[in-house]
Amino acid sequence: MRNFTTKKLVLTALFMALTIVATMFIRVPLPLGYVNLGDAFVLLSVFILGPIYGTIAAGVGSALADLFGYITYAPGTLIIKTAMAIVAYLLYKLLLKATKKTLLAEIVGGVAGAIIMAFGYFFYETLFFETAAVAIINVPWNLVQGAIGVVISTAVMRILCATKIIDKLQEKKEN
Repeated sequence: MRNFTTKKLVLTALFMALTIVATMFIRVPLPLGYVNLGDAFVLLSVFILGPIYGTIAAGVGSALADLFGYITYAPGTLIIKTAMAIVAYLLYKLLLKATKKTLLAEIVGGVAGAIIMAFGYFFYETLFFETAAVAIINVPWNLVQGAIGVVISTAVMRILCATKIIDKLQEKKEN
């Protein structure tokens, strides 16, 4: 861990905590239930902190949130949200390098991550339910939650970029 700094530790813990709070307490009501905003912070974590620290914040933060109410989902959530963050980051970086269009890279990376998340939970839930038909019911809700996460994360990233806060968060050297 040559490049490990106090700033990286603090930002990782901060985004982990934000992911927990957004997952557990911030809910968007929908006609047949609600979705949480945890996926927005999964994406923000990885876009801001990068592949290692962002993925740790996203995966561990999401899994910890499940320990406080949906404990049987915690192991699956750790794997699924980690995969979501990795896929989102890889596509984000690939598109950013190829097109230099940050917004496009964030949206495509986020959408790909949301798809990974929705179908990851589908496969995980088939372990608990007798048939895949029962598990498929949650796929549309997870896709809606992922889409809301993409919209919110891209909006927050625009604000952070416009105010130059993102530059301070991503600084390589500590002051």
